[in-house]
Amino acid sequence: MDLPIIYHPDYVAPLPEGHRFPMPKFSKLYEMLLGDRVAHPEQIHSPEPPPPEWIELVHTPEYVQAYREGTLDAKAQRRIGLPWSPALANRTCVAVGGTILTAKLALSHGLACNTAGGTHHAFPSYGSGFCIFNDLAIAARVLQHLGLVRQILIVDLDVHQGDGTAVIFQEDSSVFTFSMHCEVNFPGTKQQSDLDVPLPIGMEDDAYLQTLAKYLPDLLSQVKPDLVLYDAGVDPHAGDLLGKLALTDTGIFRREMQVLSTCVALGYPVACVIGGGYADDLDSLVYRHSLLHRAASSVYHQYQL
Repeated sequence: MDLPIIYHPDYVAPLPEGHRFPMPKFSKLYEMLLGDRVAHPEQIHSPEPPPPEWIELVHTPEYVQAYREGTLDAKAQRRIGLPWSPALANRTCVAVGGTILTAKLALSHGLACNTAGGTHHAFPSYGSGFCIFNDLAIAARVLQHLGLVRQILIVDLDVHQGDGTAVIFQEDSSVFTFSMHCEVNFPGTKQQSDLDVPLPIGMEDDAYLQTLAKYLPDLLSQVKPDLVLYDAGVDPHAGDLLGKLALTDTGIFRREMQVLSTCVALGYPVACVIGGGYADDLDSLVYRHSLLHRAASSVYHQYQL
């Protein structure tokens, strides 16, 4: 049996400052994984949108309805940063369904990967920073609601703090939030995760990986999660448009191997989402995202999951 991978459709929307929001990366990532034989068609799963009541385990019914119907006011829409359309609204819900499916498959297989996800700037009553519904938080709540898990650890290594996720679980000891991010970057106002590790601008591979190794094993021993939700944003890369850290492709791959092998070796199932990544060179960006799946495939077979 092969590593389960969840595939998502594309949607294109403009970014500020003339850049493009790199949504075509989803289909390109899928094509790269198949073309490089990292994945095979039979291990690809297509998600469905979740019922609204699952989204409302995290988000207010008023916000969910307004976004789905396209009736958010202009200020709320600007805060998200993406122009509303029926296609984007549908893709957003499908992406949430994909992270829920990824989490379920991780429980049964030990490890599963999404080709989207990581919308960690979404708060209960509003979206922010290209994030509409918080897929990580919703997946955590849904699996708890279904009685599949009790304790969850969210490992967020996107270059930006997972501020929405931090607020959602601030008073909830059943979900531990760990965010390791660039200290001088969006969001300007940081929230309080259970553990925040702010990093200096320009941090390179070895220092980054040593910092991660200082925290992750102890966290696993402390939290003893039924599931790890891993946000593998590649925006800590030196070439990222919105990053400010200085990891290389090799550093990103080493990070993925470090996170996944540490969790799997200790018996903790891991559901992975790709998180953020922004570049004008789409092929280079897609390759960076593929490093998660390459590492996951290696770990999956190494540990005979």
